[in-house]
Amino acid sequence: MPIMAETSRSIAIVDDDTPVLRALRRLISGRGFSARTYESARQFLAALPQARPDCLIVDFQMSEMNGLELHEHLIDCGIRIPTIVISAVGGNDVGERCIAAGAVAFLAKPIDDPTLFEAIEAATARPRR
Repeated sequence: MPIMAETSRSIAIVDDDTPVLRALRRLISGRGFSARTYESARQFLAALPQARPDCLIVDFQMSEMNGLELHEHLIDCGIRIPTIVISAVGGNDVGERCIAAGAVAFLAKPIDDPTLFEAIEAATARPRR
């Protein structure tokens, strides 16, 4: 039986693929997390002052600013949010770059539900800074 998340745990999902965004929101909300979705890094950054999530799930390949660039931008600004990078493209080198930059996990699409929730658990179990 899956463990339900604390309702206070919030997950931000940033992906420019609307069907993926909706599917992830339904999946994550179904486990008791509060899930907010954003169609771009810019949209997420604009909302950040009002809604800082416990975990960020971000697509690697997006226009304007990719997921790794968003993660690095947050770190440069002194904002540390445990980040899971997801991608339909890229090989081990992309994943290694994301992990080296401090991402909690790099997951290839299509994402396996148990693997996603293991990564979310690892991310939300970390103490907030």
